[in-house]
Amino acid sequence: MDRVVVEQRSIDVVPEGERHGTALSQFTLWFGANMQVTAVVDGALAVVFGADALWAIVGLLLGNVLGGIVMALHSVQGPRLGLPQMISSRAQFGVYGAVVPLVLVVVMYLGFAATGTVLAGQAVNKVLQVDTAAIGIIIFGALTAIVATLGYRWIHRLGRIATLFGILGFTYLGIRLLTTEDVGALFGAKPFDWVTFLLAISLGAGWQLTFGPYVADYSRYLPRDTPERTTFLATFAGSVIGSQWSMTLGALVAASGAGFLSNQVGYLGSLAGPSGIAVLIYLVIVVGKLAVNCLNAYGGSMTLLTTVSAFTRAAKIGPVARSAYTIVFLAVSVLIAIFASANFLDNFKNFVLVLLMVFTPWSAINLTDYYLISRERVDIPALYDPLARYGAWNVPALTSYFAGIVLQIPFLAQKLYTGPITDALGGADISWLVGLFVTAAIYYPWARRTANPPAQMVYPS
Repeated sequence: MDRVVVEQRSIDVVPEGERHGTALSQFTLWFGANMQVTAVVDGALAVVFGADALWAIVGLLLGNVLGGIVMALHSVQGPRLGLPQMISSRAQFGVYGAVVPLVLVVVMYLGFAATGTVLAGQAVNKVLQVDTAAIGIIIFGALTAIVATLGYRWIHRLGRIATLFGILGFTYLGIRLLTTEDVGALFGAKPFDWVTFLLAISLGAGWQLTFGPYVADYSRYLPRDTPERTTFLATFAGSVIGSQWSMTLGALVAASGAGFLSNQVGYLGSLAGPSGIAVLIYLVIVVGKLAVNCLNAYGGSMTLLTTVSAFTRAAKIGPVARSAYTIVFLAVSVLIAIFASANFLDNFKNFVLVLLMVFTPWSAINLTDYYLISRERVDIPALYDPLARYGAWNVPALTSYFAGIVLQIPFLAQKLYTGPITDALGGADISWLVGLFVTAAIYYPWARRTANPPAQMVYPS
């Protein structure tokens, strides 16, 4: 297995004989993927839109913890099933019905890949000392294509490198911030405000929840007997600590008001000090963004393959096809990055909150079914056959999913639309809470009457 350079598996089950690694790999993957500039921007948004730095950090932490719990519960499914995350959604939505959230997941991956590539491209340009934005974007896209095409093992190796780079780079930036700014004066500069505090929670929770549709893609090679608690804690700790570290830095640099809003990557370089060290910080930014962008590209190709295989009934797709889908996905994301780099900060805030509305109902249904209805028992061969146990379309899941989306609308706080209940709350966005708990409340009693889980796990022969 070690001699195989390009990953051979895609949407098929990983056999027990090919399982490898420990839960520590989940920590380094998710820690490294979150020690990156987009998470810094996400943390800055809480301050940009009105929160005091202290309460922004507290709100972001609360959101990261709450969203991280949901995200890590998805990760636990990987070793048990040996499947990419969205294939398992067929157990709830049906083989064809799962295509509905799958299409939206592809849009999410494209959005994150494109917005992240904008910032990573800026860092590449700083290293190369060129001014044409497209150059850095294209180079970064090519680097992503190489690692994502090689697959699972190489993505985890990159995660370990990103963890080391992130710790060194972000520790240095934190020290520089403490020595160049009166950080203490940034706390308490504004009074506590519930609206902006809830926004900070939503930004943290949304960041974590949007990992849900692909987190099991990167735990599915772990041995089947890996303790669930170990997988959960490793994933949770890596993702929450890494993201909170980055977001805290973002909240502080935004509160300092020293040019971060207009030039996020350039500001971090200037914060680093001498030009030689600034180049190293730009490399840290590139490595961190590369780690998470490979997740987006790899997960995006898996999602596209899952969508297509629903109609072809294929249970296995080779590495050539996976590589082709990955390259096409990245080509589209690079084009989006080139033509959508203006007004990045404002667009990203709205993008994250919109994704919350779409993916919290999916998480609610997936987790409710897996842990409370099916009780971790899945008929894996039936996931590939619309005439088998899970059918083509699952009406309870699809109805609950759309109901969960619609019921969030009155609670939205978006640039183009603010719901009436949000107005009554003074602008606080709590739609993600509605999406999680109301969707679960609708789906659970309905699924209890209609679901047909197997008596025990059914693996391919």
